[in-house]
Amino acid sequence: MKGWKALLGTGAVMAAADVGTAEYFFRRVMIRQNTKTERTKEMSGTDWESHMPKIKAWKEWMLSQPHEDVYIWSEDGLKLHGSYFPGEGSKKKIVICFHGYTSDGMSGFIGLSNYYLPRGYQMLLVDQRAHGKSEGDYIGFGCLDRKDAVCWIRYIEEKLGPDCEIVLHGTSMGGATVLMASGLWLGPSVKGIISDCAFTSAWDVFTYVLKQRYHLPARPIMETADRMAKKRAGYGLRECNAAEEVKKATVPILLIHGDADTFVPCEMCEEIHRNCAPGTEKLIVPGAGHCESHYVATEVVEEKLTEFLSKVW
Repeated sequence: MKGWKALLGTGAVMAAADVGTAEYFFRRVMIRQNTKTERTKEMSGTDWESHMPKIKAWKEWMLSQPHEDVYIWSEDGLKLHGSYFPGEGSKKKIVICFHGYTSDGMSGFIGLSNYYLPRGYQMLLVDQRAHGKSEGDYIGFGCLDRKDAVCWIRYIEEKLGPDCEIVLHGTSMGGATVLMASGLWLGPSVKGIISDCAFTSAWDVFTYVLKQRYHLPARPIMETADRMAKKRAGYGLRECNAAEEVKKATVPILLIHGDADTFVPCEMCEEIHRNCAPGTEKLIVPGAGHCESHYVATEVVEEKLTEFLSKVW
């Protein structure tokens, strides 16, 4: 009898420890007020300091361009913010941009604004829910944000007219957002999707980080965190997978990834690519870390972007 009590006691302690770990993980990763940009940068493994001279110069130029704050409402009642750049030309071609985890629209597309705007393309730099000036307590990890993306598409169609031409461009979590959105009905105005360093699902990337960074097994921590996410944030961590959604895509897709990415492994890009329609384009940049491709291989990436855009626009 004593042995059974001891065993049950040990099990209870272990269960409590698992719940505590999951609670800590959930609060640190998914609740807006607890996330830290600097922590994300450190975890990404990318040496952003080495790119600061280029980033500062690009940012100064970007901020000097005409732009305005715009707002919409999400399906679940959140006020979402974006920064609209009309560009230098009169083209009705616009890129809607989705940033990465703990970033915001104006920070996430500093470099690429210097590619798109001088070419006359308009830009909408979205603050994803629970980021920047957008409302929300829980981060959507693409699962919720994909529906917000459709709302932004409808907003642009109303603003620029039904004959506008839209490309969706996302990095990291934003890359997952646009790929997850590819499985939804986007409408004829959307001509293409560009995704840089996207993960397949929140479940997959969290499992990878737990194993690689914290040396912890996924189970039972992930099952508990998944239940917490469903109850509190309104979605499951396995509810949406970019590698599955792209099977339903009806527009061309360009995938970009750095082969030195230690935050979102390049294998996730390969898995997504295997599930895309034949002919889907892919650019793997040697030596590039997480979201670093455009900084370490600017000419190569921009050449690929130009090639892709010339086909869809």
